[in-house]
Amino acid sequence: MKLQAKFLCALTLFLTASFGMLHAQDNNVDTEFGVKGGFNMSNLYGSGDDVDDNNILYGFNAGVYATLPISDFVAIQPELLFTTKGAELEYSNAFASGNTKFKLNYIELPLLVRVNVTKNFNIHAGGYASYLVSSKVTGDGTIEFDEEIDADDLARFDAGISAGIGVDFSPISVGLRYNYGLTTVGKERTFAGATYTVPDAKNSNLTLYLSYKLN
Repeated sequence: MKLQAKFLCALTLFLTASFGMLHAQDNNVDTEFGVKGGFNMSNLYGSGDDVDDNNILYGFNAGVYATLPISDFVAIQPELLFTTKGAELEYSNAFASGNTKFKLNYIELPLLVRVNVTKNFNIHAGGYASYLVSSKVTGDGTIEFDEEIDADDLARFDAGISAGIGVDFSPISVGLRYNYGLTTVGKERTFAGATYTVPDAKNSNLTLYLSYKLN
């Protein structure tokens, strides 16, 4: 099952469960400042390919957020996060078996439009921009290694689109969000007259998050 399909399935189930729990119909959005963190399921997809769940790398995100109302039920929500992305490849043959993890660590700035459907339930969408702070590749199994990658050998900046849902149990909220990368992780290079990009892939990230309102 494709990762996008899993997100839509999870979104449907989440919506069904959420509306069963909602009780307040006042959907006014308030100014909020808080902290948040979550569990990531990340992958890389190539040009022209669908995102799948074959090489998921598990990680996390953590940071701060603000909710700034622009009407009774609409707000702008900027966030500042540290987040992990990448992919994991498992291999098994007559000579070796194990897995290789390609890890990318970003400082990320999502900028979202949040709409309170009810007081307790919101949908949000927008975009994000990220800066690559470190990267490494590790291997477990027959061949073991742990090597840092010079971040300057990769594209420092990543950007994409985001969409998700959230349920508020003030001061705690939980939510599900999908980030779809639009820029290539690798840096374009020219060698012997040929231009290539390694890795020629983009980020895909599904996150389940928990936030805590401080004000």
